[in-house]
Amino acid sequence: MNYWLMKSEPSVYSITDLKNQNQTIWDGIRNYQARNFLRQMQIGDLAFFYHSNAEPPGIFGLMRIVETGIADPTQFDINSKYYDAKSTPESPRWQTVKVEFLEVFNNPLSLSTLKAKFSDDELLVVKKGNRLSVTPVIESVGRRILEIARDI
Repeated sequence: MNYWLMKSEPSVYSITDLKNQNQTIWDGIRNYQARNFLRQMQIGDLAFFYHSNAEPPGIFGLMRIVETGIADPTQFDINSKYYDAKSTPESPRWQTVKVEFLEVFNNPLSLSTLKAKFSDDELLVVKKGNRLSVTPVIESVGRRILEIARDI
């Protein structure tokens, strides 16, 4: 099992939205490195739900990857801001995953808390200049995040 960190702005899609829906596809990723991380995900992997562009930004909950290798439907929707005219159903450029809600942390781990607990070598979200919306999390760091989130 692998750990991941996946960002969303709460005004666009929040952990509460996921809790209410239980499952969703993680669509709209248009960065090749983030897309490649999505391609590496496996069913059963855990992902931390990170609220970006929030006050405070941070990890607000946990979800599980329940389906992989999904062609992101927004790339084919001409009315979507994520439309990609070069992508075709026969050769989609953008893949995604389906995630399932697991829990909301009682006390979110703010970015400042994450910076105090982890170096930028351990957790990419604390690295200055990192803007990727999907990043891997080292297994030992993932376990520590869970311990911290549940002990606060």
